[in-house]
Amino acid sequence: MKKTMISHKVEQMPPSGIRVFFDLVLGMKDVISLGVGEPDFVTPWHIRESAIYSIEEGYTSYTSNKGLVKLRTYITQDLKKRFGLHYDVDEEILITIGVSEAMDLALRALINPGDGVIVCSPGYVSYAPIAELAGADVHRIILRPDNGFKVTPEMLRQAITPGTKAMVFNYPCNPTGVSYTKKELSAINRVLERHGVFVISDEVYDELTYDFSHTPFATLPGARERTLYLNGFSKAYAMTGWRVGYACGPKEVIAAMTKIHQYTIMCVPIMSQMAACEAVIGTRKPVEEMKREYQRRREFVVDRLNGMGLSCHKPQGTFYVFPSVKKTKMNAMDFASRLLKEKKVAVVPGTAFGPEYDGHIRISFATGFDKLKEAMDRMEEFMDEI
Repeated sequence: MKKTMISHKVEQMPPSGIRVFFDLVLGMKDVISLGVGEPDFVTPWHIRESAIYSIEEGYTSYTSNKGLVKLRTYITQDLKKRFGLHYDVDEEILITIGVSEAMDLALRALINPGDGVIVCSPGYVSYAPIAELAGADVHRIILRPDNGFKVTPEMLRQAITPGTKAMVFNYPCNPTGVSYTKKELSAINRVLERHGVFVISDEVYDELTYDFSHTPFATLPGARERTLYLNGFSKAYAMTGWRVGYACGPKEVIAAMTKIHQYTIMCVPIMSQMAACEAVIGTRKPVEEMKREYQRRREFVVDRLNGMGLSCHKPQGTFYVFPSVKKTKMNAMDFASRLLKEKKVAVVPGTAFGPEYDGHIRISFATGFDKLKEAMDRMEEFMDEI
């Protein structure tokens, strides 16, 4: 009997729905991509310059597994200043290869085979697969547009079982742009606290919150010791390629994550960490300018989509919208495929974020305003012609 070479879990895991669709885009000319969630801005010059200077100065070695002490110090000082969050530099923070590695480490450090993990859907495509790789029994809470794609305390009460150990929570949310007020978060926290559920909170879009102030989950009453706060530099600072994220939380959890990190990654490249230092302590003017531009694009895109009859909630954060295409009587993949073929505009089918979202597409407005306007014009032509 021939042995199967590939892990059964990996064999059964579907590829990323985002990447599958965008493989079709490769090589096509004149396509306007509204798909991949990457800022169209270049990393601000003062950040790039600090990395260049660090290389010239000879900073090319390994760092501590936990990351540069000065970067960890700057981050903890920033969190204290902005949110009143206190973390120990030596024991409660780990620098990671983006938030993606932090999430993977967190799940592997926390989960025993069969432990329950709650994931909200639609949500970022990697959460459920990496939870399953860690051995979790994943429970997806299906969020609906008639509730603004928000999770409620009642939904959580119905989802939590005696075996539930953790919840992966992302806000502002990819792909819907939904975020939560402090009052809403407090109600969610009370349910999770009552049942002793640990929270892995991905808040990488925190600085791209538009309509109210962002509240970190760890600042809620009683939440700090059962919350892992994840953040990074990719989105707000336009630093996707630098791959710098971080995790803050209880020292025993950080220690367990660091142990895995030591054996798999070792450390984040020192040049990227030096750049991140400058991002934290340098001028915030470019970040504020980028946020204002995203906000302008948000208003434009939401108005245009609703004007076409593609019902679209206004996102409270991120640079995504998640409009409905049900009016067209097409499923998400057919809509996206035809739009790409006929008008050369690339969007992500909603099914990339769960089979329940066959009537939706995700659009990223992290692209230049002129291209965004052209893409909306092409979509309106498409809607008029079908």
